[in-house]
Amino acid sequence: MNSLKVAIVAGSKSDADYVKLAEEELASQAVSYETFYLSAHRQPDEVAEFSRNAASSGFSVIIAMAGYAAALPGVVAAYTTLPVIGVPLDTSPLGGWDALLSIVQMPKGVPVATMSVGRAGARNAACFCKRIMGICERG
Repeated sequence: MNSLKVAIVAGSKSDADYVKLAEEELASQAVSYETFYLSAHRQPDEVAEFSRNAASSGFSVIIAMAGYAAALPGVVAAYTTLPVIGVPLDTSPLGGWDALLSIVQMPKGVPVATMSVGRAGARNAACFCKRIMGICERG
């Protein structure tokens, strides 16, 4: 349908259920995507390299999902000029509040669009990607 491509990055393979929701939403309108599992804490060099090269790798938007301290979206945004959409996951004992506050509190110059916590946020992130790319249908 179009040549735009989304990168979905999650901090752990244990986040795969959330990733699948975003993948399904993107696939519903034939949006190309690739999924990566990278931890900002355990693989900081790989996250930086991925983020620096995302635009030259053909990505237009990045969805970054993380729970707990949720550093991933901010770290990705620090290394790229592409739009980054953060999805706080409700995987911690705090029900995602920790992740939400971590993602929404980005410093000046490091913007991250922040979705709602959990499953709805995963789907909305994909829909927001489609809107950024000008291809989202309402509903």
